[in-house]
Amino acid sequence: MSSFRDLIAYKKSFALAMEIFWLTKTFPKEETYSLIDQIRRSSRSVFACIAEAYKKRKYPNHFANKLTDSDMENGETQAWLDVSLACKYITREKYDELNKQSEEVGYLLIYMINNPDKFK
Repeated sequence: MSSFRDLIAYKKSFALAMEIFWLTKTFPKEETYSLIDQIRRSSRSVFACIAEAYKKRKYPNHFANKLTDSDMENGETQAWLDVSLACKYITREKYDELNKQSEEVGYLLIYMINNPDKFK
């Protein structure tokens, strides 16, 4: 693997963040500085932390630390998806789809955290 961009977790989390970006363009304007900014920030942090972790892969503890940050941001994104559903900004179907994608990213992150030697 020559780049963090080759990681499946990076690709999936980047795609999820972009989907959230486009989706939130339909949210009400009054949510601009609360829900929209928060869910965009947390979803973008997921793939950004993966990139940072990959650059620290020679050091297993640093690698795992940045990946746990990524997992934390992924969890925050799921919480904002909960709010989006509760406020009826997204349908149950869209929520289930995005939440499933986020769960897949989470599984990949846990695998990476538990197997740092496979990414050196």
